[in-house]
Amino acid sequence: ELENNALNLNKGKISIKIISGLNWFNANIKVSFGGKKASLKHLHKAIRNKHKYVKLDDGTLGILPEEWMTKFADYFNAGEVVDDDTLQIPKINFTTVDELFNASMLDEKASEELKYYKSQFADFERIADVEVPKELQTTLRNYQKQGLNWLNFLDEFNFGGILADDMGLGKTVQIIAFILLQQQKLKRNTNLLVLPTSLIFNWQAELEKFAPILKVLTLYGDQRQKHIYNFNDFQVVITSYGTLLSDVNFLKNYEFNYIFLDESQAIKNPESQRYKSVRLLQSRNKIAITGTPIENNTYDLYGQLSFACPGLLGSKRYFKDIYAMPIDMFKDSKKALALHQKVKPFILRRTKGEVDLQLPQKTEMVLYCKMEDQQRQIYEAYEKEFRDYISAITNEELSKSSMNVLKGLTRLRQICNSPKLLKGDRLQGDESVKIDTLISQIKEHAPNHKILVFSQFVGMLDLVKEKLLKEKIAFSYLTGQTQNRKLVVDNFQNDENVKVFLVSLKAGGVGLNLTEADYVYLIDPWWNPAVEHQAIDRAHRIGQIKNVVAVRLICRDTVEEKILELQQRKRELFQNVIPSDSEFVNAFSKEELLRIVG
Repeated sequence: ELENNALNLNKGKISIKIISGLNWFNANIKVSFGGKKASLKHLHKAIRNKHKYVKLDDGTLGILPEEWMTKFADYFNAGEVVDDDTLQIPKINFTTVDELFNASMLDEKASEELKYYKSQFADFERIADVEVPKELQTTLRNYQKQGLNWLNFLDEFNFGGILADDMGLGKTVQIIAFILLQQQKLKRNTNLLVLPTSLIFNWQAELEKFAPILKVLTLYGDQRQKHIYNFNDFQVVITSYGTLLSDVNFLKNYEFNYIFLDESQAIKNPESQRYKSVRLLQSRNKIAITGTPIENNTYDLYGQLSFACPGLLGSKRYFKDIYAMPIDMFKDSKKALALHQKVKPFILRRTKGEVDLQLPQKTEMVLYCKMEDQQRQIYEAYEKEFRDYISAITNEELSKSSMNVLKGLTRLRQICNSPKLLKGDRLQGDESVKIDTLISQIKEHAPNHKILVFSQFVGMLDLVKEKLLKEKIAFSYLTGQTQNRKLVVDNFQNDENVKVFLVSLKAGGVGLNLTEADYVYLIDPWWNPAVEHQAIDRAHRIGQIKNVVAVRLICRDTVEEKILELQQRKRELFQNVIPSDSEFVNAFSKEELLRIVG
């Protein structure tokens, strides 16, 4: 009714046709208002900004009904606008195509493909059995053979996925068998393997052991090559996440057959440089490998699946709004089930309890330690100081002071280990009930057992090392600074005289096979139990024939004991992994922190 406005008063019309493409469905969408067209780019902009008007080709504005806003938001979240009329939806997102579009909108080929995908992915009993490559120098267990079948099944559709078997179930050998299977199919089978630095020698050793026929190139160290000219001569190119950040400018120019990311939780943050670097790489297909696909919350899945299965989960904002927030914040069981159904075909996870590994028993226990007077007085002095600091600030100020809170909590944890770790602080002491208890335990068990000792603090391992030298107990020692990790590991595994292995939790918590050990001591509790379980599983894994005993050393009436209680009260939050100390701090209110030191 208003004069001189730019509104087109015609009712909008939509025409949609879904056409099958190479790796995607092309949704040809035409939107018009009385003969005037609205391009998908303008429509996308209007929907993204929640505007009820869309710019038409003559400069006027078309009015968007409310139901269009919702419908087109779903369309745009499912695919990517490539021109004025076309939305490309990856074929891996076939379930969404089936939900969003009527059968009458599909062309004949798209309709047939959609029916085929639905039938093939409805029942995994249909997955074809493939012959294990003869070049593989080992025999796969039944569940590992099923893993090879699954990888091959996804490959036939050019779909990626996450191999997320529990730690110690042999994900490495399944991937090696799959690379050998690819070798039978392809003339050029060059695959990139990206992994933490700590796992380089493990993969080198496993490839040499199980598939010596494969030619391997390792890009690591100052003397590494920095070009792609000879990549066609190799089946496996190994690099680390750190090296990739430096080399991505030339690596992105080569199209690999597969990119495999080991410990793929390393890219769970889509804002990280690691994630951005791996997304620049080119390959025919991608597989993520991890024992902990969800470490902290549902959003952890997004980074890994958006790498391995581009387009499956939509945009970051969409995934957060539709799945992550409802599931993590409001425990929405319907959303959780919907997400489970969506990702189920593309994540293969078997736990130790689900497969017949015939592993020996694992016993976990807590060994409580009582501080002597000197150590207790130092602890209580710092605890009071920290408690007074927390009491004096508001929850709003707390969110801005996470580093100070983290520093205070870390100092209390260090005192539980040994006041000697507080170098340069005003209160000093040399008593350590944990070192005394640990050395006593080692002297008791070392004659007949091999022992792993983990700590987050390298300084604590150094203090234990001093005691072992005094007691003339032979040991191996591994931290992030260790150069020849393979030599150190082999020394512990093969030398009968070396009874103790001191290991930094971050440097040795994953990737090591230490099956000679049957006692595991965790000197300091980690904020998240899954990291501790990873450390314990260095010993409790395939190849272990002895019962494993895992012991956590906990100081009575300290922050350590409160952490254990807190884990029980917040089981859902902690049953997976909280990725970093700083994120742990941000997860709690002032009242909860006061309970930790109360």
